[in-house]
Amino acid sequence: MINTNIYNYINVLDKAADAANTREEILTNNLANDDTPNYKRKDVSFERYLEQALLGDRSLDDRIAEVNTHLSDFGGMIYTDTSVLSYRLDGNNVDVDTENAMLAENQIRYNTLMEQIKQEFARYKTVLST
Repeated sequence: MINTNIYNYINVLDKAADAANTREEILTNNLANDDTPNYKRKDVSFERYLEQALLGDRSLDDRIAEVNTHLSDFGGMIYTDTSVLSYRLDGNNVDVDTENAMLAENQIRYNTLMEQIKQEFARYKTVLST
Protein backbone atom coordinates (compact mmCIF):
# COMPACT_ATOMS: atom_id res chain seq x y z
CA MET A 1 0.00 0.00 0.00
CA ILE A 2 1.29 3.43 -0.96
CA ASN A 3 0.78 6.01 1.80
CA THR A 4 -0.13 9.21 0.02
CA ASN A 5 -3.50 10.63 -1.04
CA ILE A 6 -2.59 10.62 -4.73
CA TYR A 7 -2.69 6.81 -4.72
CA ASN A 8 -6.03 6.34 -2.92
CA TYR A 9 -7.74 4.90 -6.00
CA ILE A 10 -4.82 2.60 -6.74
CA ASN A 11 -4.75 1.34 -3.16
CA VAL A 12 -8.47 0.49 -3.27
CA LEU A 13 -8.09 -1.16 -6.68
CA ASP A 14 -5.11 -3.12 -5.36
CA LYS A 15 -7.12 -4.36 -2.39
CA ALA A 16 -9.95 -5.41 -4.73
CA ALA A 17 -7.42 -7.28 -6.90
CA ASP A 18 -6.10 -9.06 -3.79
CA ALA A 19 -9.66 -10.13 -2.96
CA ALA A 20 -10.14 -11.39 -6.54
CA ASN A 21 -6.90 -13.36 -6.24
CA THR A 22 -8.11 -14.90 -2.97
CA ARG A 23 -11.44 -15.73 -4.61
CA GLU A 24 -9.62 -17.54 -7.43
CA GLU A 25 -7.79 -19.69 -4.89
CA ILE A 26 -11.04 -20.47 -3.07
CA LEU A 27 -12.93 -21.32 -6.26
CA THR A 28 -10.18 -23.62 -7.52
CA ASN A 29 -10.17 -25.27 -4.09
CA ASN A 30 -13.92 -25.82 -4.44
CA LEU A 31 -13.34 -27.49 -7.80
CA ALA A 32 -10.58 -29.65 -6.32
CA ASN A 33 -13.01 -30.82 -3.62
CA ASP A 34 -15.82 -31.67 -6.02
CA ASP A 35 -15.63 -35.33 -5.05
CA THR A 36 -15.13 -34.82 -1.30
CA PRO A 37 -18.16 -36.06 0.66
CA ASN A 38 -19.90 -33.40 2.79
CA TYR A 39 -17.63 -30.62 1.48
CA LYS A 40 -19.37 -27.25 1.44
CA ARG A 41 -18.28 -24.67 -1.11
CA LYS A 42 -16.55 -21.53 0.07
CA ASP A 43 -16.43 -18.03 -1.35
CA VAL A 44 -15.03 -14.58 -0.59
CA SER A 45 -17.14 -11.55 0.21
CA PHE A 46 -15.46 -8.25 -0.58
CA GLU A 47 -17.50 -6.18 -3.01
CA ARG A 48 -20.47 -5.86 -0.65
CA TYR A 49 -18.26 -4.38 2.10
CA LEU A 50 -16.59 -1.97 -0.30
CA GLU A 51 -19.92 -0.91 -1.78
CA GLN A 52 -21.35 -0.17 1.67
CA ALA A 53 -18.25 1.82 2.59
CA LEU A 54 -18.54 3.94 -0.55
CA LEU A 55 -22.17 4.92 0.04
CA GLY A 56 -22.82 8.51 1.03
CA ASP A 57 -23.38 12.08 -0.07
CA ARG A 58 -19.78 13.24 -0.14
CA SER A 59 -17.68 13.34 -3.29
CA LEU A 60 -16.23 10.08 -4.55
CA ASP A 61 -12.72 11.37 -3.80
CA ASP A 62 -13.67 11.94 -0.15
CA ARG A 63 -15.30 8.51 0.14
CA ILE A 64 -12.28 6.81 -1.46
CA ALA A 65 -9.97 8.69 0.91
CA GLU A 66 -12.08 7.49 3.86
CA VAL A 67 -11.97 3.89 2.65
CA ASN A 68 -8.23 4.19 2.07
CA THR A 69 -7.62 5.13 5.72
CA HIS A 70 -9.31 1.89 6.81
CA LEU A 71 -8.13 -0.28 3.93
CA SER A 72 -6.59 -2.93 6.17
CA ASP A 73 -10.14 -3.69 7.42
CA PHE A 74 -11.27 -4.58 3.89
CA GLY A 75 -9.77 -8.02 3.50
CA GLY A 76 -11.85 -10.53 1.62
CA MET A 77 -13.92 -12.42 4.17
CA ILE A 78 -13.92 -16.15 3.39
CA TYR A 79 -17.18 -17.86 4.24
CA THR A 80 -18.70 -21.31 3.84
CA ASP A 81 -21.76 -21.29 1.62
CA THR A 82 -24.43 -23.33 3.35
CA SER A 83 -27.29 -21.42 1.73
CA VAL A 84 -27.12 -23.68 -1.32
CA LEU A 85 -28.58 -27.01 -0.40
CA SER A 86 -26.79 -30.03 -1.72
CA TYR A 87 -28.61 -31.89 -4.43
CA ARG A 88 -26.12 -34.72 -4.15
CA LEU A 89 -26.39 -37.74 -1.89
CA ASP A 90 -22.85 -37.29 -0.54
CA GLY A 91 -23.72 -33.87 0.97
CA ASN A 92 -21.30 -31.94 -1.27
CA ASN A 93 -22.78 -28.70 -2.63
CA VAL A 94 -20.15 -27.90 -5.28
CA ASP A 95 -21.55 -27.56 -8.80
CA VAL A 96 -18.68 -27.72 -11.28
CA ASP A 97 -20.44 -25.66 -13.95
CA THR A 98 -21.32 -22.89 -11.48
CA GLU A 99 -17.80 -22.82 -10.05
CA ASN A 100 -16.27 -22.62 -13.54
CA ALA A 101 -18.62 -19.75 -14.44
CA MET A 102 -17.72 -17.94 -11.23
CA LEU A 103 -14.04 -18.55 -11.93
CA ALA A 104 -14.38 -17.03 -15.42
CA GLU A 105 -16.28 -14.03 -14.01
CA ASN A 106 -13.62 -13.55 -11.36
CA GLN A 107 -10.83 -13.68 -13.96
CA ILE A 108 -12.56 -10.94 -15.97
CA ARG A 109 -12.92 -8.87 -12.78
CA TYR A 110 -9.23 -9.34 -11.93
CA ASN A 111 -8.09 -8.42 -15.46
CA THR A 112 -10.29 -5.31 -15.37
CA LEU A 113 -8.86 -4.24 -12.03
CA MET A 114 -5.30 -4.70 -13.34
CA GLU A 115 -6.16 -2.62 -16.41
CA GLN A 116 -7.61 0.14 -14.22
CA ILE A 117 -4.46 0.20 -12.09
CA LYS A 118 -2.34 0.38 -15.22
CA GLN A 119 -4.43 3.29 -16.54
CA GLU A 120 -4.11 5.17 -13.23
CA PHE A 121 -0.31 4.90 -13.37
CA ALA A 122 -0.38 5.98 -17.03
CA ARG A 123 -2.32 9.10 -16.02
CA TYR A 124 0.25 9.92 -13.34
CA LYS A 125 3.05 9.38 -15.82
CA THR A 126 1.37 11.74 -18.30
CA VAL A 127 0.95 14.43 -15.68
CA LEU A 128 4.51 14.12 -14.45
CA SER A 129 6.02 14.18 -17.94
CA THR A 130 4.29 17.41 -19.02
